[in-house]
Amino acid sequence: MAVISTLSNYWKYQLGAKQVDVSTDTFKIILMDDTFVFDPDVHATLADVLASPNCELATEFGYTQQSKELTGGSWAEDDTENKGIRTFDNVTWTASGGSIGPTGCAIIYDDSTGSASPVVSPTVVGCIDFGEDFTVPDGSSFQILVPAIAIG
Repeated sequence: MAVISTLSNYWKYQLGAKQVDVSTDTFKIILMDDTFVFDPDVHATLADVLASPNCELATEFGYTQQSKELTGGSWAEDDTENKGIRTFDNVTWTASGGSIGPTGCAIIYDDSTGSASPVVSPTVVGCIDFGEDFTVPDGSSFQILVPAIAIG
């Protein structure tokens, strides 16, 4: 299993246009249906992602749509990969009353609103493809360890 992270092209544009602030903006993470396929050219905003067939998992059994905020973490410099990395604390979903999923990936998005035009918010940062599908059984937890945004 190889986990692959892909940034959206719109995120890169918004970053260059100084419409996002990785230090102060609010970032959220959502789990996608196991048949969702991320396209960095098409999935620029949360609305684009949610308009896709088989998009975000339904609110049920311990998963609540668009509610998981990324918090904590820190900035680091990666001289080996020549990047700046903004990490966040681990994110956990615990199934209760039924199973969560199946899910094959997560979308990170910037839930803050920029101040200049053309800003479309929330902007999709990118997709974490888990490399396989997961279903979280009732009473079990699914955790993403140290989600991060790499810039560079």
